Amino acid sequence: MISIKNVSKWYGEFQVLTDCTTEVTKGEVVVVCGPSGSGKSTLIKCVNALEPFQKGDIVVDGTSIADPKTDLPKLRSRVGMVFQHFELFPHLSITENLTIAQMKVLGRSKEEATDKGLKLLDRVGLKAHAHKYPGQLSGGQQQRVAIARALAMDPIVMLFDEPTSALDPEMVNEVLDVMVQLAQEGMTMMCVTHEMGFARKVANRVIFMDRGQIVEDCHKEEFFGNVDARSDRAKQFLAKILQH
Repeated sequence: MISIKNVSKWYGEFQVLTDCTTEVTKGEVVVVCGPSGSGKSTLIKCVNALEPFQKGDIVVDGTSIADPKTDLPKLRSRVGMVFQHFELFPHLSITENLTIAQMKVLGRSKEEATDKGLKLLDRVGLKAHAHKYPGQLSGGQQQRVAIARALAMDPIVMLFDEPTSALDPEMVNEVLDVMVQLAQEGMTMMCVTHEMGFARKVANRVIFMDRGQIVEDCHKEEFFGNVDARSDRAKQFLAKILQH
């Protein structure tokens, strides 16, 4: 579903990604982790061309992002993205947040878009809040709306960029529960997250990044269960996060 081949990226002189290569197959859940500044969020934003890259290629469901002929807005409409800071439209109601892209991008009627939006709102447990505005909801509720909004576009893959890091600890689980449910239903997912409990529960594979490089790319059982076989940097990372 996603093929990342030898992707490198620079900000001016500074190289943020170095020769990154990996694949995500249909229905697979891949967690991308690593220390701050390791290039995780940059890599995931390259997958739907929110960040340009200078070398290599990323192919999503047969469509090359590096190909200048590729219709990037069309591709993005098929790739769901959930950000750290929700990115809901504050001046629109929850229902309007869920329907605007369906109508403008997919050409659905207002009735069809509203029906789809309300079903997804119900699925994330927020149907009662349909007429509220984002500012009237908690952070965890807003993030669940953001997930529903992404799903309303019928994505072929979902990208999550640290979806719980801006939340209070009490709200983290309500968002992770929705993500776990999605994973169990077979959604192809690539998640940048520090939530190792989530990674252990639903990931098929774990990618560990450091200094813009993919250092580890292995099954979760191997990553968490066979720590001695990991790189020194991954061992340090695991030692710090698994002792609590």
